[in-house]
Amino acid sequence: MAEYKHLLVRKEGPIAIMTINRAESFNTLEPESWAEIDKAAVEIEAMEGVRAVVINAAGQHFSAGIDLKQLETFNSELVMKSVAHSQAAYSKWEDLPVPVIAAIQGICFGSATELILACDIRIAAQNARIAIPEVRYGLAPDMGGTTRLTRLVGTGQAKRMIIACDEVDAEEAKSIGLVEKVVETDRLMEEAMKMAERIAGQPPVAVWMAKKGINLAAESSRMAGLLFEQAQTVYCCGTEDQKEAVAAFFEKRKPVFHGK
Repeated sequence: MAEYKHLLVRKEGPIAIMTINRAESFNTLEPESWAEIDKAAVEIEAMEGVRAVVINAAGQHFSAGIDLKQLETFNSELVMKSVAHSQAAYSKWEDLPVPVIAAIQGICFGSATELILACDIRIAAQNARIAIPEVRYGLAPDMGGTTRLTRLVGTGQAKRMIIACDEVDAEEAKSIGLVEKVVETDRLMEEAMKMAERIAGQPPVAVWMAKKGINLAAESSRMAGLLFEQAQTVYCCGTEDQKEAVAAFFEKRKPVFHGK
C-alpha cells in the first residue's frame, strides 16, 4: 500500500478503511490532505476484492475542516488553479463503484462536511456536531457544499446551514436527512463495519448498479433514471451472481459471489 502523511489506509477482508489521521490537529485538512484523499480513492478502487469502504477519523473528532492558517496563503489565482482538483478528490468517492460509509464523531466542519456529503451513507455518533461555516470566514463552500447539501437536505435547510452557519447535532442531522443513522458514540466503528459487511455480502454487480442508478436518479430526469433501470436489470439478470443468489435462497445456504 502507498504511504500517507495524513491518512491511514488498510483493508480488512472485503472492506477498505480510510482514516483521517491528524488527531493532534483536530484532523484538519489542507491541500496536501486533499491530494492524499484523492490518492487513497485511486488506491482503494484498484484493490482486489473490495466491496465496501468506511471513511473514519482518529481521535475524538472527525475533522475541524480546513486548517484556518492555510487561508493566509490562499488567493483567487491559487484557488482558481487548484479548486477543480480538490473537488475531484471528493467526487471520486461519490463515483467509486462500491458504497462508501462515513463514520462521524465529534465535530465535523466545513470541508470535512463536504467530504461526508460525497459518501453514500453517513453514520453519526451521538456526540457528532456538523456545520458548514465557510460564510463566516468570508468564503463560500467550494468542494460540493452548496451542491451536495442542497440535494441531500433541500434548499431551506441548506441555506440555514450555509448562510446562517447553523450547527446541527446528530439527532437534528438525522431529522433533516443529513445523516442516515445515529449510534452510541463508543459503537460508531462497530456499527459502520457491520453495515459495510452487510453490503459486502450482497452481489457486487447488483450493488454497483444500484449505487449508479440512485446517483443518476438524484441528478437527472425521471426518463433518464428509468432508462438506466432498464439497462441495469437486463445486465444483472444475466450474471452468475444473480443465479447464485436465487440458488442459495432455495438451497438455504449462504451465497458465494464473484462479481460476475
